[in-house]
Amino acid sequence: MRRVVGIALKGAGYDVIEGIDGKDALSKLKGQKIHLIISDVNMPTMDGIAFLKAVKQMPAYKFTPVIMLTTESAEEKKREGQSAGARAWVVKPFQPDQLVSAVQRLCLP
Repeated sequence: MRRVVGIALKGAGYDVIEGIDGKDALSKLKGQKIHLIISDVNMPTMDGIAFLKAVKQMPAYKFTPVIMLTTESAEEKKREGQSAGARAWVVKPFQPDQLVSAVQRLCLP
C-alpha cells in the first residue's frame, strides 16, 4: 500500500518520505518541514491514532495536516481520528486520483 501511495504522490510531483509503521515514521520526523502526513489507522508497533497524537505533541508538526488512509469506516473511529487531529479520512480501497485530490486540498504549494 505504501508503494501505491508513493507512486501516486510522486507522479503528482510530491516528495515522499516513507515509514513502515508509526514508530518508524516518528523516527523520521526530525524537525524538517513536512507539508502533510498520510497515515493508516491499523499498523503494527504503533497504530495510526497513537502516531497522530504523538505527532501533534511535537511543536514542529502541531499544525501539519494529517490524512488517515484506512479500511476503517466506522463513525466512532473517524471521530477518534478527528479529535486526535486528522484533517481528512480516506477509506481503502481508494482511487489514486482521490488521494491526490485530498493532498492538493490540504497541502499548500
